[in-house]
Amino acid sequence: MEQFKTARDAAHALRPDMPVYCFRPQVLRADALTFKSAFPGKTAYAVKTNGEDMVLRELAKAGIDCFDVASPAEFAAARAVAPDAELFYTHPVKAQSDIRLALETYRIRILAVDHEDEVAKILRTVRGLDLDPEEITLLVRLASRGHAAYELSKKFGAAPGHAAELVQRIAGIGFRVGLCFHVGSQVEDTDTYERALASAAWVRSRSGVPIELLDIGGGFPAPYGHDPRRKAPPHPDTGELVAEVVREASEWGFDDVPMVAEPGRVIAARSFSLIVRVLLKKGKRLYINDGIWASLSDSWTGKITLPARLLPDPARRKRTGDPANVVPFKVCGATCDSVDILSRPFFLPETVNTGDWIEIGHIGAYSLALRTRFNGFYPDTFVEVTTPFEAGGPAESFASVETMAD
Repeated sequence: MEQFKTARDAAHALRPDMPVYCFRPQVLRADALTFKSAFPGKTAYAVKTNGEDMVLRELAKAGIDCFDVASPAEFAAARAVAPDAELFYTHPVKAQSDIRLALETYRIRILAVDHEDEVAKILRTVRGLDLDPEEITLLVRLASRGHAAYELSKKFGAAPGHAAELVQRIAGIGFRVGLCFHVGSQVEDTDTYERALASAAWVRSRSGVPIELLDIGGGFPAPYGHDPRRKAPPHPDTGELVAEVVREASEWGFDDVPMVAEPGRVIAARSFSLIVRVLLKKGKRLYINDGIWASLSDSWTGKITLPARLLPDPARRKRTGDPANVVPFKVCGATCDSVDILSRPFFLPETVNTGDWIEIGHIGAYSLALRTRFNGFYPDTFVEVTTPFEAGGPAESFASVETMAD
């Protein structure tokens, strides 16, 4: 992997017409260690956030030895970089064959459920493999709701009464029992965690069964951009936020229960930026070589404001307009699909033009995982950058929080 000090250096040296991911391993390690040192329980990195081999290897080097996995591909990816890593199989709905693979081949001993039929599938496999149920912990996933950029309880989670019955059923079979929840992604309000903890405490009390493990899921937020016309909102300090959630868990009576967290976005987001090129400037529209079907799904949903800076092409000597005048541009993606238009404009100097590059920061979470091969466009070029995005010069603009009319 070629190495550059900044993304600007990479753009000027490579002059790429294809999108280029800028990987910052030192930032990834630092953010992983920040979370791991702040959280007193097990830190299980959520592989779905960014399962690239280079990412998982750096996390393993940083001492991450526990991974939240949801599929056989994720089992294999985690164990490839950390053969002795502990895996938490937290997908609540699993194929029978995947359950067997998890238990037999990967020796996973902690699995999540939210329905009695899922318990029955696991029990069939355990009996077929002649395993002792007491070696296995089933985490009952609780339904939870709160304020998050992406709310994750629309598909999964048992209501409190149902969860209490599941806990009793699981304990009666002979499995060890835990509780888990996932409050969503990019959560900045700790009240969301407190409501989930209150529900967990009620289930624990109602069931009367010893709880061996409490998995508080992910949701811890990463820093992003903001509307340049408004004051930047304060970003919660990771250590302070984790400490507050841990205090709330103690207040709800879980200080005697081992805890697990599944951070993803807060660890991976800052470790990548993306260099895109302006293929065409058409009035107040910019056509770039990436889009919603590749790296920029967060900019399509409108949930996340991605920071960005203009990297002017030094080969263009003449420009029109005032570089100090920052104006909104609607951004169109690379595919032939008319839906491929970002829901938020980029505010950029009016001098931006065809051939310039834009560095979009903090796209390490989900951007790579969600890219597709639609229309034949698939960004897959990587360089290493040694300077954090924030230190690479002033961000001349940010993706706005508002949409623009055609």
